[in-house]
Amino acid sequence: MERVVGTVVRGLRCPIINEGDNIEEIVVDSVLKASEVEKVQINDKDIVTLTESIVARAQGNYATVDHIAEDVHTKFGDDTVGVIFPILSRNRFANCLRGIAKGAKKIVLMLSFPSDEVGNHLVDIDALDEKGVNPWTDVLTEEQFRNHFGYIKHTFTGVDYIEYYKSLVEEYNIECEVIFSNNAKTILDYTKNVLTCDIHTRTRTKKILKENGGDKVYGLDDILAASVDGSGYNESYGLLGSNKSTEDGIKLFPRQCQPIVDNIQQKLKEKTGKNIEVMIYGDGAFKDPVGKIWELADPVVSPAYTSGLVGTPNEVKLKYLADNNFADLRGEELQQAISKFIDNKDDDLSDAMEAQGTTPRKLTDLIGSLSDLTSGSGDKGTPIVFIQGYFDNYTE
Repeated sequence: MERVVGTVVRGLRCPIINEGDNIEEIVVDSVLKASEVEKVQINDKDIVTLTESIVARAQGNYATVDHIAEDVHTKFGDDTVGVIFPILSRNRFANCLRGIAKGAKKIVLMLSFPSDEVGNHLVDIDALDEKGVNPWTDVLTEEQFRNHFGYIKHTFTGVDYIEYYKSLVEEYNIECEVIFSNNAKTILDYTKNVLTCDIHTRTRTKKILKENGGDKVYGLDDILAASVDGSGYNESYGLLGSNKSTEDGIKLFPRQCQPIVDNIQQKLKEKTGKNIEVMIYGDGAFKDPVGKIWELADPVVSPAYTSGLVGTPNEVKLKYLADNNFADLRGEELQQAISKFIDNKDDDLSDAMEAQGTTPRKLTDLIGSLSDLTSGSGDKGTPIVFIQGYFDNYTE
């Protein structure tokens, strides 16, 4: 009988990961156990993905508010620090801000508006129109913002992030002035010493600040880029990709990930004889239509992946073929014509009409998003995802 199922995605349960655990053996054992219990045949070009979280946990890649504070004070001393463009997230930024505040003497907190970089809104964009506020040119003080828009709570969390972030700083008896602007240069009217907290635009923001008179200019990727008093660290991303772990601690993005995926691939090859692709994933890259949040708060979707996951899909649009190339065919004749077209498609379809609308994104971003949606961020307990048939097409 011909196959009637295409891609199949399974979230795999595994033991709770603790510092020092052999993550490679745990992943391999979990895949083999799932295959045995569920009676699933493992094939070439199957994909195994694992969350960045369990990798970082196994590495013990943790730090505290005090570690952050020490690094911030080393870099900025007693200068007023401009903390600009943070995302609005208790999980992602609260403990980072606590550490920054503990290491500073005064903070000018500059928030982008109407939303942060990943789509968390401080205020509805329609309200800007109603008040005649231009987010690209206008700079607002906290008082002006409140006079215009009042006290607004986040759609999902119910938190007033202006009040919340200010309170975190003031816990340490640190003065906190809040302003609102989307122009990085605005902060230079308040201080020349800036910690930029944006994720995907950080390189551009640093460049603008340095070219326009910034003195000490750092990003979150520069904080804990090296160990402080034995803390965890990430040489590439610093605090970017970190999550709250305890009330005064964070788990950082994992480091040195490429050997891990390569070793898992090799171990699976030895156990199964199959060539299986492996990747570590963090946040997916997709947008929530209700909360308007773009999910990707990590610096990348995947910090490491095996070579078979390089590139983008090379696919044709079936409905385009059915509506255009073979519009006069029906049934089995149409099926055979489309199958033949797919079998003979070019290796590069980037300019072909038949490929338009097939979402030209990196394989790792697509697979990472699929994995993130499968594992979730709650209590599913499936930090390993086993994907089959992803590279199949209509002819197989």
